[in-house]
Amino acid sequence: MDLKVGVIGAGALGTAISQQISKNVSQLILFLRNRDLCDDINNLGYNTQYYPNSRLNDNIRASVDIDDLSDCDIIFLAIPSSAFRQTLRDLQPVVKNDAVIVTTAKGIEYPSLKTMGNLIEEYFDENYVAVSGPNFASEIMLDLPTVTNIASRSYENSLKVKQVLTTKQLKVKIIDDVKGIEICGVLKNINAIANGICEGMNVNENARFGILTKGFKDTIMIIEAIGGKSETVHEYCGFGDLILTSTSYESRNHTLGILYGQRLIIDEQASGIVFEGKNSIRAIKDICLDNEVHSDIVNFVFEVIIKKTIPTKAFNKLWENIE
Repeated sequence: MDLKVGVIGAGALGTAISQQISKNVSQLILFLRNRDLCDDINNLGYNTQYYPNSRLNDNIRASVDIDDLSDCDIIFLAIPSSAFRQTLRDLQPVVKNDAVIVTTAKGIEYPSLKTMGNLIEEYFDENYVAVSGPNFASEIMLDLPTVTNIASRSYENSLKVKQVLTTKQLKVKIIDDVKGIEICGVLKNINAIANGICEGMNVNENARFGILTKGFKDTIMIIEAIGGKSETVHEYCGFGDLILTSTSYESRNHTLGILYGQRLIIDEQASGIVFEGKNSIRAIKDICLDNEVHSDIVNFVFEVIIKKTIPTKAFNKLWENIE
């Protein structure tokens, strides 16, 4: 394939995506800030920090020079939502006008309530592509069967991204709902925290899966309220990701919920996931208020994580509204 692709972020997901895309293109530029790790990738062929036992494909070239992305046709942003705005500022004067920008981040800027796609619109255009699904980076890296959704206001851009992402094991389905795909990626984290709290409290399984069902219904309600499509919640980026993140012990948000459910003290300065999770909760709470949506699951998580309500007290309030 003639397209030249760049990936920003050599973390777990950025590296895994690069490994898959490199099967479809002649060269892939993996941009990162850490010069030592960059040298390891180029000289040893391994991301020694995240995947020390998995050799990277030979056509992956790491770089700490953002100008190396200047002639890329597609650029994937595989970075935390907290780093998005500054990265876009740095990238704006570098990339060519028709480059397709792809977001893999599942977050909302707070307090602006802008999705990562909204931020891309500020610096580039509205034809970005969003990727979201029940995906674990470690599984992608191991070339295990994986499926995901992508969405864009430009079907042509979606097709380009599908071409470079799709491999024998990685399946990609295009949907027509940019708003829905991005907010589903945030709401699944709220549900994962909710179910983690219940597990940490040793809530029985019937009740836990009742809460999960309520969370799925609330997700549909919120997606429709913001102008998304209810069928998006039935996609891989919706139902699939919600179930995966809410039940897997590899899910950081599920683990975060368990810790709060057990009323364990967390060092918030040392834990980026707590910071990211709190911003997502505050953002979704504000979105619900702005759209006059009442979500028992969002309120439950807000009570426990933000207001520090005793989990059993918050759960009892939640359970009163279950029917």
